Amino acid sequence: MSATNRQIRLAARPVGEVESDDWEHCSGTVDDPGPGRFAGRTRVISLDPAMRGWLDDRPSYLPPVGIGEVMRAGSVIEVTTSNHPGFRPGDHVVGTFGVQEYVVSDGKGAMKIDTSLAPPSTYLGALGMPGMTAYFGLLDVGALKDGETVVVSGAAGAVGTIAGQIAKAKGCRVVGIAGGPQKCAMLTDELGFDAAIDYRTEDVRKALRRHAPEGIDVYFDNVGGDILDAALTRLAMHARVVICGAISQYNNDTPVKGPSNYLSLLVRRARMEGFVVFDYAQRYAQAAQDISAWIGAGRIKVKEHVVRGTVDDFPETLQMLFRGENVGKLVLELA
Repeated sequence: MSATNRQIRLAARPVGEVESDDWEHCSGTVDDPGPGRFAGRTRVISLDPAMRGWLDDRPSYLPPVGIGEVMRAGSVIEVTTSNHPGFRPGDHVVGTFGVQEYVVSDGKGAMKIDTSLAPPSTYLGALGMPGMTAYFGLLDVGALKDGETVVVSGAAGAVGTIAGQIAKAKGCRVVGIAGGPQKCAMLTDELGFDAAIDYRTEDVRKALRRHAPEGIDVYFDNVGGDILDAALTRLAMHARVVICGAISQYNNDTPVKGPSNYLSLLVRRARMEGFVVFDYAQRYAQAAQDISAWIGAGRIKVKEHVVRGTVDDFPETLQMLFRGENVGKLVLELA
């Protein structure tokens, strides 16, 4: 038996902002799986800022999505038919299955999840790549020590909300940078950040001087650009700057704006280091265990922005990331 499979494929490489013409909405068929394979229906699709980088044909930590290929995305599927010994109908599975309604897989890179412990969306957020990114970026790359001052940009996003709360769980003073009064209020009132800076209405450099008077020990950067530059002026001695992302630069059709205040690294004997979370794959289980324990103890509150719709809603939903409309982890839940 086969079913119609709605898919989103890359039609053209975007220049600057992604336009509707850059996508192809198409239908295919999905057949019953052969030996050693299983089929499933997509339940939830992850939307991440990194997706913009995957559309550019340039060297990166992953090959670019090819023209005509199904858009790369993490997702949770529900197994419908299986000829694979490790997966049974009814299982929920997380993996990089792409933006499509149905999936046939050999199980490589796929992992069963327990939806009685957490909803599927959480396995794409706090217990998925964003949670792993926050955990390893802060604790390994940032070498966080108890009681330090931590500043997180993009603090209301999927990674930022978790990074800030991990720092609080470690007894640190945490300042978040976000856009708009509602996001800033959420950081302090709901998630326990010590302070929040609204980059849309405040002078970020002056606000950092006020909220981190002794300097920044760890700066966790999701934004890049002018905000990174401002943070570099407020580093404490031996600070660590963690380069996780640069969402302010992803849609540029001109060269990426580099930090003009980088000599602060010299003066403060600090370091700036980028990382890719896939390098820590062997330790995901330990990170998930720690994050789960913090969630269970109420030290981490999960923030998710769930859009309910169809595969065809993916392009417009993706734009929410770059307009700053999401709070926490953005996912598309298929009706």
